Amino acid sequence: MTAYLNALGLLCALGSGKQAVAERLFAGDASGLRHQDGWVPERSLPVGAITGALPELPGVGAAQATRNNRLLLAAALEIDTDIQLAIARYGRGRIGVILGTSTSGIHEATQGIARYLQDGEFPASYHYGQQELAAPAAFLADWLQLSGPAYVISTACTSSARALLSARRLLDSGLCDAVLCGGVDSLCQLTLNGFGSLEALASERCNPFSRNRAGINIGEAAVLFLMTREPMTKERLSQTAAPIALLGAAANSDAHHISAPDPQGRGAQQVMRAALADAGLAAEQIDYLNLHGTATGHNDAMESLAVDAVFPAGVPCSSTKPLTGHTLGAAGALEAAFCWLSLATENHEQRLPPHLWDAEADPQLPTLKLTTAQSRLAGATPRRMMSNSFAFGGSNISLVLGTLAENTP
Repeated sequence: MTAYLNALGLLCALGSGKQAVAERLFAGDASGLRHQDGWVPERSLPVGAITGALPELPGVGAAQATRNNRLLLAAALEIDTDIQLAIARYGRGRIGVILGTSTSGIHEATQGIARYLQDGEFPASYHYGQQELAAPAAFLADWLQLSGPAYVISTACTSSARALLSARRLLDSGLCDAVLCGGVDSLCQLTLNGFGSLEALASERCNPFSRNRAGINIGEAAVLFLMTREPMTKERLSQTAAPIALLGAAANSDAHHISAPDPQGRGAQQVMRAALADAGLAAEQIDYLNLHGTATGHNDAMESLAVDAVFPAGVPCSSTKPLTGHTLGAAGALEAAFCWLSLATENHEQRLPPHLWDAEADPQLPTLKLTTAQSRLAGATPRRMMSNSFAFGGSNISLVLGTLAENTP
């Protein structure tokens, strides 16, 4: 079944809103990745923090009063007109919410626990519900008064990509007529120190697929799509001329290791091939691939081998994590959003996200067709793009997005 991605709200280190993010994405502007102190003891690290003003939460209790929910609300407000049109058309009981996260409101929760350890009592602002993984979906459904299915997926770095796949399943099953899907994750000491304990944090901007790669940067983001079975072109104010859809998706788990990927990338190969099959496409029909590209030794080695196996003729590709940091549970939806922006008709120059690195290839790895600032979409429409997400525990997912004619059934 074709699932249309009718609207997109997002914010990340590149900026807030589609226009601001697109401008800096296609320009390869990594200035949003800045060094900050205080996340990991005795280290100053580059992080992809969102620095703009965030909306106030509308009369919520302590359980929902988190930065994570403020990020999510900002993304939802960007597409509020589209959401209200969907509510008017389908009804509040026919709209679902599926989000991915890995942190939820753990930042506020850990601050409350630290205060308890210091003073013997929790601050008034603390509530256990802040750290519950279901909190973002519950907040969004409550704010919009939606009564369709609402839940959160937390599979580490594949979380929000899986949210899009699960949203399509809700539509396909007939349980919903529209789904708000995506992901949100905010910076917190827990995740940065966790990756620090794995010795996976880079002290400078990450350098995917370079022989000099030294680890990841962490960022934060919120991404929200409005997914339906049909394009809402006739009713909407912000639809692009050519509807954009989730053409294919596949997920698996190779369970190779709790934190390390299969060195040969067998699960990654299988999931890319399955997503292509689900979309009814051959590898050579993909115009661009957004790589997971974390800049760790193991991930980039595995992904290079997998991409080379699935795309033997090559495919234009890039990792966008040097622009945003790795946004963990939000990363899959964020990088699908970058494909959406590349496919949108507002992208008049048909630009692709450039790959930022030192251009020193790892001689141990297959050569990938990495994009530059001059890279452009080639060939005629329709256009198709793939986005990869890989996670701890051997969790793998690939999404295929593309443009369709307005009268496509």
